[in-house]
Amino acid sequence: MNENGFTQFSTLTVLLLLAAFYGGTYLLTLLIRKDKEDTSGFMVAGHHVGYGMGAASMTATWIWAASFYAAATSGYTYGVSGPIHYGLWGALMILFIYPFGRRFRKLAPNGHTLGELIHARHGASSQLILAGSNILGSVISLMVNFTAAGALVSVLSPLSFEVGVMVAGIGVLAYTLTSGFRASVFTDFAQLVALMAIAIIIIPAVLFAAGGPSVMVEGLSRLTDEQANLFSMEAILHQGAPFFVAVLAYAIGNQTISQRLFAVREKNIKSTFVTATIGYGAIVIGLGMIGLMALSVGMEPIDGKMNNLIPQMVSTYLSPVFVALFFILVIGSLSSTADSDLSALSTIMMADVYGKNIAGDEPSPRIMMMVGRITMIVATVAGLIFASFSLDILVMLVFVGALWGAIVFPVIVSCYWDRVTNAAFTWSVAVAMALFCIARFELLEMTGLTVLFFESLASVGGAVVIGLMVFGFFGRAAGLVAGVITLAAMLVFATGFLRDYMVLVASLTAYGASAVVCTAMTLFSRERFDFDLIAQRVGDYDNVEDESSLVPEAAK
Repeated sequence: MNENGFTQFSTLTVLLLLAAFYGGTYLLTLLIRKDKEDTSGFMVAGHHVGYGMGAASMTATWIWAASFYAAATSGYTYGVSGPIHYGLWGALMILFIYPFGRRFRKLAPNGHTLGELIHARHGASSQLILAGSNILGSVISLMVNFTAAGALVSVLSPLSFEVGVMVAGIGVLAYTLTSGFRASVFTDFAQLVALMAIAIIIIPAVLFAAGGPSVMVEGLSRLTDEQANLFSMEAILHQGAPFFVAVLAYAIGNQTISQRLFAVREKNIKSTFVTATIGYGAIVIGLGMIGLMALSVGMEPIDGKMNNLIPQMVSTYLSPVFVALFFILVIGSLSSTADSDLSALSTIMMADVYGKNIAGDEPSPRIMMMVGRITMIVATVAGLIFASFSLDILVMLVFVGALWGAIVFPVIVSCYWDRVTNAAFTWSVAVAMALFCIARFELLEMTGLTVLFFESLASVGGAVVIGLMVFGFFGRAAGLVAGVITLAAMLVFATGFLRDYMVLVASLTAYGASAVVCTAMTLFSRERFDFDLIAQRVGDYDNVEDESSLVPEAAK
């Protein structure tokens, strides 16, 4: 045991666990290694990832290290509804992307990034806005995952935080560098199997070791009225609604997700993302229940740090064997997301930066491969450096989330409305970001007409979120009706109320402002775009006779 009361392994034990995980993962990648890798296989596995591999990869990627700690924190803070608000909305956002994903694939069947599609639609400035936001977001994600690895190693062993960060970074880079996205997808499958098996064992084990369901029922008396309420407004406004808005932005703006849209066989997009929705929701809600258990048994997080809840519960109630399984569980989850970030970053630099903006019409596949691998190395070093600085992750994620929120409407509408221009796209994102910063950090005094203006924009943002979701599944007419109804309801009931929740107001403002500016500028446009041009402008960079050979038989 260490001074914090956690089970602590010896240095040798932890190094053996890390070596077993990363060594085994690297050996798996050797099964699919090709003597001469090509760009299509390296970036999107030749567009031939099958249903099983695709669903596993999507689920493993969406579950990252922060999911463990944030889900448990939500359960501990908001009670019975906390895990649902964290897990359910995240799961629904995986489901949300698939109807738009099918549109993206129809427009660019041979695409590799959403940025390529936007480049073909609008040009370089809009594409680079999208690419820049993805680069920043993926580097921050790498930093978060490496930080989580360092913290876990430092808590459960005598090794330092820096050692844990270095081992995770080098381990992930080693197996991803060989085959890029194909290695990420292939190892995601094995990592998800481990995630599910260990979660199925650990969560019930903690419950029964703590005394079983009866102890939890008795512990409900410790909960406040809001914590005991499944429909707690406090949980909805502080956790559910902001998270719902944030993950919607992630669904559109995150290259790790759009990369899988272009990698999975087009006919398997729906089944892949529906399965990933169920898998993510089940696992993350289950992990959130550990936080609710901690609340029910009256456990106080050591040093007041919520991130200690899950390790504390596991080490308090379970044997060292289960703690070792938990260690592998977290390392596997952060590694599956980190390798996806490396693959996403390399693909953006290969296709969006080099392929479309540097090489012009004559990109060299050999140079593209070199750019991709160099990007992985540089990104890993950057992630390790930022992790060692212990920067304020929340502030950085807020900016990335806002940027992605600002691009959701322009990206989607550009794929359906032929009058949207490059200027409309660019200015809508710029204005939305500026207004977000004003609202989020209250750079103006939020009173009188000022706060009323931002509440109105937030109401428009709420209408955009609901309208887009309904539009994706039920078409334009239904989406417009849902948006108008939502806007009217929010203007009536949210005016004078939303100002007490400025984090939510700021996030919705990004959606509302981008939608208003983009729509207004588009209505003044007389341009018409031929969507058939996108497929002509976006293609593979290799002349491959048999693309099916780019993935192992198991992936088909």
